[in-house]
Amino acid sequence: MASLIGSPLLRIRVFPVVTLLKPRACPSFASGGVAPPSRRLPGPPRSTGTSGSASLRLRPGTSTSAGRGPPSSTTSSRGGKFVLRIEDTDLERSTKQSEEALLHDLSWLGLDWDEGPGVGGEYGPYRQSERNSMYKEYAEKLLNSGLAYRCFCSNEELEQMKEIANLKKLPPVYTGKWATATEEEAQDELAKGTPYTYRFRVPKEGTVKINDLIRGEVRYELYDVSWSLDTLGDFVILRSNGQPVYNFCVTVDDATMRISHVIRAEEHLPNTLRQALIYKALEFSMPQFAHVSLILAPDRSKLSKRHGATSVALLGWGDGTENEFFTMEQLVEKFSIERVNKSGAVFDSAKLRWMNGQHLKAIPQDQLTKVLGEHWKSNGILTESEGMFVKEVVDLLKDGIELIPDSDTVLLNLLSYPLHNTLASAEGRPLVEDKLSEVAASLLSAYDSGEFHKALEEGHAGWQQWVKSFGKSLKRKGKSLFMPLRVLLTGKLHGPDMGMAMHVLREAGLCGTITPQAGFVTLDERFKIMREVDWEALNRDSKAESVAVASSH
Repeated sequence: MASLIGSPLLRIRVFPVVTLLKPRACPSFASGGVAPPSRRLPGPPRSTGTSGSASLRLRPGTSTSAGRGPPSSTTSSRGGKFVLRIEDTDLERSTKQSEEALLHDLSWLGLDWDEGPGVGGEYGPYRQSERNSMYKEYAEKLLNSGLAYRCFCSNEELEQMKEIANLKKLPPVYTGKWATATEEEAQDELAKGTPYTYRFRVPKEGTVKINDLIRGEVRYELYDVSWSLDTLGDFVILRSNGQPVYNFCVTVDDATMRISHVIRAEEHLPNTLRQALIYKALEFSMPQFAHVSLILAPDRSKLSKRHGATSVALLGWGDGTENEFFTMEQLVEKFSIERVNKSGAVFDSAKLRWMNGQHLKAIPQDQLTKVLGEHWKSNGILTESEGMFVKEVVDLLKDGIELIPDSDTVLLNLLSYPLHNTLASAEGRPLVEDKLSEVAASLLSAYDSGEFHKALEEGHAGWQQWVKSFGKSLKRKGKSLFMPLRVLLTGKLHGPDMGMAMHVLREAGLCGTITPQAGFVTLDERFKIMREVDWEALNRDSKAESVAVASSH
């Protein structure tokens, strides 16, 4: 199981998780990484301009077993709700546009929340910016109990503390200047109107151990099984502008929203320590934590934007079989926290493309045709998004498309006719030397007599019969027949089924839906270009090139 790579302003709370994420008819998720097509095709999730990881929270449902111990295929599929909470207390990074983009992305994935923005629910409000009064109440409770205090340090003082700690090669922790201040000293600063923060009073002795559902007693390269509390420092829970900080917000939210399990990325381990202290201070029951490994780039660094727009991935879990594809319903049945990998999973972009292609193949033909037709029209390749040509060209090209944007290249390649470039290439030379001019002459003769067009008009059977007859007249068959025909008719050495391609190209010339900027070369124009080829010059150049290559060896 892995985190969604999106904005740090959002965390997902799911109670218990996946049964209520309604399975779609066509998409399924894969353990190797996939951007699944949903009912809201086309298009991948939009970038929000920030990157971070989402957290999964579980609330016990009505079942007596739910919420006790690690979530399993049984407890995760009983009586829960999918709740979405927007964490938008970072005023600089939180915008209406970023929230809308995140909601769009989740909807694109087919994740429909039962509680949250736009839906409501008994544990709302579901935007942290609307819960400030609650955070203030709990901060005051800590202040009154002596477990938090006001800190009037200026930014300059705090920077100086960091510099001194750096010179002494110590952690840049708060030195506790206001931790021992008297009430009179604090009231003096309040009377002056000095800005202040609320700092949590970290115990000066003892340790906090994190028992992780995936990692057990956490032993991580940067963090040991426990942290010495005197190296943590009293941390801020309320900023001077009255805004609460992340660790305080999520602790209060998880407690008041009755969260029992927290599943998130391993980079949140330091946050878990701070939250554990706040849970204890407020006498909240602490949820169980599971920290999943990060998704890694091929160079085993942390996956980031510089590695490309890999917005969605499901990595680091398997059901113990070779199966890589799961419907949402199957994931609900099979998932267990015990099978989540402790080591980081490497994101394989090539496999992602392949798997996305498998999902595209699973989409009903009429839906894929609609998606691609609209895509081609919006990109200025077609003037119409539907019709016989669109249906036929999708049927011809669909196996060569792994991502929706790939369809532009594939279609434009079909419509193009780079005959001269192919004949002049190293790959085309053997065909030229194999009497390609004779095949071209016979093909032009068939075109001039009307034979070629008649074969296309008669459909697949007519084409097959003509090709067989054409091959007999040249005493060619197999590769020696089809390769020359492909090059002369398509201008390329490779491509989809040639008979279907010719039929589609004929339809393209008749339908009038190809825009001028698509660079479409009609069948009639292809034969005109073929007629103008200087075969003698080509043969001469090919022989000269062959001699030059032989001499170099």
